[in-house]
Amino acid sequence: MKLSARNQLKGRIVTIKEGAVNAIVVLDIGGGNQISATISMDAVKELNLKVGSEAYAVIKATSVMIGVEEIN
Repeated sequence: MKLSARNQLKGRIVTIKEGAVNAIVVLDIGGGNQISATISMDAVKELNLKVGSEAYAVIKATSVMIGVEEIN
């Protein structure tokens, strides 16, 4: 797989929460870190995603925001 996106995180699928149209897929990317993505149920089926299988989170974004809690 070759992609132009530079942020490719390999992981193992730990959960797939299926909905009527979309699913939330959670990858364990190591070091106690997980990343989730909301994708279509069609994509889950086409990619044959299963808990325990390896997959990549591919992040292509023009901006990333960071926030902190307000201290009163």
